[in-house]
Amino acid sequence: MSTFSRTELERSLKEGRLAPVYLLVGCEGYLRDNGARALTEAALSGTLLREFNESSFSLTSGGAQEAIAAANQLPMMSTRRVVKITDFGKLREADEEALVRYISNPAESTVVIFNTEDLDKRKKLARALLEKCQVVDYPALKDAEARTWVKSRLRELKVTCDELALSEIIMLVGTDVQTLFSELDKLASAALPTGRITAEMVDDLIGRSRELSNWELGDHLIARNRKQALETLYRLLEGGAQPVMLIGAIAGNYHRLALAKEALTRGSRDDVFRTVPLPSFKRDAFIANLKRSDAAKIAHGIKLIAAADLAIKTSVGGGGPKGARLQLEMLVCELSG
Repeated sequence: MSTFSRTELERSLKEGRLAPVYLLVGCEGYLRDNGARALTEAALSGTLLREFNESSFSLTSGGAQEAIAAANQLPMMSTRRVVKITDFGKLREADEEALVRYISNPAESTVVIFNTEDLDKRKKLARALLEKCQVVDYPALKDAEARTWVKSRLRELKVTCDELALSEIIMLVGTDVQTLFSELDKLASAALPTGRITAEMVDDLIGRSRELSNWELGDHLIARNRKQALETLYRLLEGGAQPVMLIGAIAGNYHRLALAKEALTRGSRDDVFRTVPLPSFKRDAFIANLKRSDAAKIAHGIKLIAAADLAIKTSVGGGGPKGARLQLEMLVCELSG
């Protein structure tokens, strides 16, 4: 089947179109889970006995047969059932075969939702999912998409934020929606009673408190301090940061560095920060690194980042979480060498 974006999924649900089997895949877990909830709400709209028509299965320790049995069960006083399946990356061969058979001939009255960060495309189940399911892709957000999401969330929180503060939030937090969600809630609480988030507030609550932020990793890379860069990388990964998100953050740092280098060549320090807004506490260190950086090396670094990003997204199954981590480690070594 074709692959939907999350926007296309929303449109299809508004039009009342539901497929019998969905595969939600990608590194943006918060939005993936939102997609699963939206599918469930659409499938069970008007259902009175919802608890009898909604099931969830994690297949970490078996459960494939139970999931299939639930999917084949007729709905109770409802037009549809919903079965959600996670953690299906490591299955016994018999369970994998059973799931493939179900996907090839799904129950018409059930919506089955497979939800995963990544797929090993060498597996028979993965190939069947990609071929026969309605696939919905949830990649890491780009900066512009993250800004749009943040603005929407701020409206829900009934707080405002100027463009400089918004830029600092994205630069310091990154584009992972779950992390943005948590940080925005913290900022919204601090913004009471004025209801306005300022750049100074972002510096205090996010910038200064994130000792292991994306900025620190970028600083070590630009300074070519391999030891500190790798130590920071490992601590960020252990703290739950996703490799795709970190590559995006590194790319953002190098993009800003390239723009700033051009601005410094043609103008003054003030021109740099008109071109590349930065938290005030980062400006002196950024200028120092900028003066030490060579434009050709910055351009080469951007090429290395693009190659690593492509390798993660186009390798077999993305190489899985371990493969993505290895690509990121190799990138950090190259950039800091």
